[in-house]
Amino acid sequence: MDVEGATRAVRSLLVALGQNPRDEHLRDTPRRVAEAYTEFLTARPFVMTTFPNDEGYDELVLAKAIPFRSLCEHHMLPFHGVAHVGYLPGARILGLSKLARVVEHFARGLQVQERLTKQVADWLQDHLTPRGVGVVLEAEHLCMTLRGVRATGSRTVTSALHGLQREDARSRSEFFALAGLTR
Repeated sequence: MDVEGATRAVRSLLVALGQNPRDEHLRDTPRRVAEAYTEFLTARPFVMTTFPNDEGYDELVLAKAIPFRSLCEHHMLPFHGVAHVGYLPGARILGLSKLARVVEHFARGLQVQERLTKQVADWLQDHLTPRGVGVVLEAEHLCMTLRGVRATGSRTVTSALHGLQREDARSRSEFFALAGLTR
């Protein structure tokens, strides 16, 4: 990230919006905004921790209501909500905190919810090789609630399913039911 370049750009934006960036109240705003966007757009690295599935656990593992926040790539306004991420283990099981880490990793950056949902599901499928993966994101988009249609309180729901979560109606129903969703 070019924090200095972003700082200059925010200063120029303030001027273009008729604001005085030398005003005492706005003097540090360009730097603060640049640093905030750097934080929003920088994914923290993580190491995926898996363990042998020695017990042969073959039921759904589900982490519900994982909070996330991201930035809409169309308006650069936040969207935030919860992710429900589940998988049917194969030969390995995943350290539970890593489900939240995967969501956070892909949420950092300019995003659309549909892509974010798919990236989480695809990553888990590719790196864990489970028998199935289910991901549902529920989010409020400030680009919808603060501007335009101003649909306050509306939530967008997206899902991505792989393996048995997609192919087997009972597995799919169990995932949605345990996640607290009906389909």
